[in-house]
Amino acid sequence: MDGTSEAGKRPFPSTFDAGSRNKTLADVLALSRELSNWGRWGDDDEIGTVNFITREKALDGAECVRQGRQFSLAIPFDKDGPQAGQTQRFNPMLFMTRDGNDIATGAIRRLPRYHKECHSRFTDDVWLLPSQTGTQWDALAHCLYDNRMYNGFPADAIASWGTTRCGIEVWKDRIATRGVLLDMARWAGLDALAPGDAIGPEHLEACCRDQNVEVGSGDIVLIRTGMVGQCRADGSWGDYAGGDAPGLSVESARWIHERQLAGVATDTWGAEVLPNETEDVFQPFHVVALVHMGLLLGEIFDLEALAADCAEDGQYDFLFVAPPLPMTGAVGSPLNPIALK
Repeated sequence: MDGTSEAGKRPFPSTFDAGSRNKTLADVLALSRELSNWGRWGDDDEIGTVNFITREKALDGAECVRQGRQFSLAIPFDKDGPQAGQTQRFNPMLFMTRDGNDIATGAIRRLPRYHKECHSRFTDDVWLLPSQTGTQWDALAHCLYDNRMYNGFPADAIASWGTTRCGIEVWKDRIATRGVLLDMARWAGLDALAPGDAIGPEHLEACCRDQNVEVGSGDIVLIRTGMVGQCRADGSWGDYAGGDAPGLSVESARWIHERQLAGVATDTWGAEVLPNETEDVFQPFHVVALVHMGLLLGEIFDLEALAADCAEDGQYDFLFVAPPLPMTGAVGSPLNPIALK
């Protein structure tokens, strides 16, 4: 595709060139102060923007279910995941503690409490994986700036055994709401955005208009860049995890804040554009959104099947259900998010 629609209204890829590459630490901190939600829901709040998900908003999401179609938005959790070459994260490992050969060879004869003639047998396994190896939510304790996490809680609240503040478990029964897909790649007339393409407020708003969808308080917006689909088409993850990527410009945080979104998730490894828009702040969007806004942020979502279906029927909103695993004190969680239309 050449990046234009029939009416010539869609942007060329150069439209996504970040015009704010010269942002500084001072710019990021000014935006953080402007968009801060510290104290908005009380000095002890650990929920952040998920507070925008009300009972009424959950019912709004339920009204989007019209045909009963369900879409998993998770990539497979297995040894072939995207974390190859990473030093801190690795792909999931699965170990059987009791497998079929144990049963077939008689190594596992029976459980002691059952009668010796009972022929039923059981298998068991163990998972070993970083919490952010695949499709996942960031907890608000995942990112800190100047030794503070969301709402001003101190860094030393996070110990080697987990965090006592803003852990992933606080959202265990909170993430069921109206979801909206913004298919940025299809809106731009592209299979996938390119690494370094920065998605700004003007792009998000234009995509909403093009898809004839509105977003508002309590919604969770899923942003498709096409990157997962591109890796699948290439037959390789390449440098997907940790490499340059399309993603949200730090300026998009203002658009998210104004609309009181409960959360945002993307199909990239880090949600924001790489290379970053600043040289003196790593992941500036995270500093603004996680630390100061308390935004629910998801990464490595597989939006391909959902996007194809939305393009076919023109319905870009749905019931979105994606609770984290309630691992006490964890700063992230793998999950299998579901969109129901």
